[in-house]
Amino acid sequence: MPEIREYELFEVHEPVSQTIPFVYNSPHSGRIYPPEFIAQSRLEGISIRRSEDHYVDELFGAAVDLGAPLLLANFPRAYLDVNREPYELDPRMFDGLLPPYANINSLRVAGGLGTIPRIVAENMEIYARRLPVQEGLERVESVYKPYHSTLRRLIARTHVQFGFGVLIDCHSMPGNVRVAGSNARPDFIIGDRYGTSASSELSRTAIGILEEMGFAAIRNKPYAGGFITEHYGRPSRGLHALQIEVNRSIYVDEVTLEKRPDFDIVVTAITSFMRQMADYVEKFSGDRALAAE
Repeated sequence: MPEIREYELFEVHEPVSQTIPFVYNSPHSGRIYPPEFIAQSRLEGISIRRSEDHYVDELFGAAVDLGAPLLLANFPRAYLDVNREPYELDPRMFDGLLPPYANINSLRVAGGLGTIPRIVAENMEIYARRLPVQEGLERVESVYKPYHSTLRRLIARTHVQFGFGVLIDCHSMPGNVRVAGSNARPDFIIGDRYGTSASSELSRTAIGILEEMGFAAIRNKPYAGGFITEHYGRPSRGLHALQIEVNRSIYVDEVTLEKRPDFDIVVTAITSFMRQMADYVEKFSGDRALAAE
């Protein structure tokens, strides 16, 4: 695996000129693993990669050609998860005392999926031994905070330029996800924190576009959106945040992590989705429908 350097922690892919009020974000598709992290881990190879949102940055890469910036992580989610509060940390993982402001009691921490995860998918423990507490805090300072500073800047710039903005937080989900109470397998899930992070009309439009293309799409169940969606979505201020989950089984082999033959077809479909979302939002650029809910 290639070595990660500070300036490669994340990237912003910018259009020549931003022409649509969207910001796309791929926080979990990073696949550059720091060698010191691999040395600390009891996992290797494909095992350590099980928590990646595989190739999601490529699935949504056409956002730039459509006129929107795309922020993507190069560091892996197993190393640090920016879709958490900054200090959701598990004291059992560290040698030394965490600061009093750390959130050690969240459900995500209890499940091993805090800001510095304890496990990857399938409950596989990452670390062979405890980490120095200062190392954990340094990851927050050197990776988490610069990432969110960049995301805030992109959202604020978009809001100033267009009078409102739409953040699309891009993720993937395991192929075995089913809708509660049925055997239905969604191809996409749109999360809006149960109507609090984005206009309900925007969410319904996203679902409608996907269904019109023949996909099974549902809203909020079982993924309603994480910290990023909740934190940045402020519909009353004209800031809308949607989380989109793509079922991995439609574009990647979940055992080998190789792209499926239909990968480019899925990319084309997602590009059409992004274009239609932009067309929908453009209809409201002259009034206050999305500028303030």
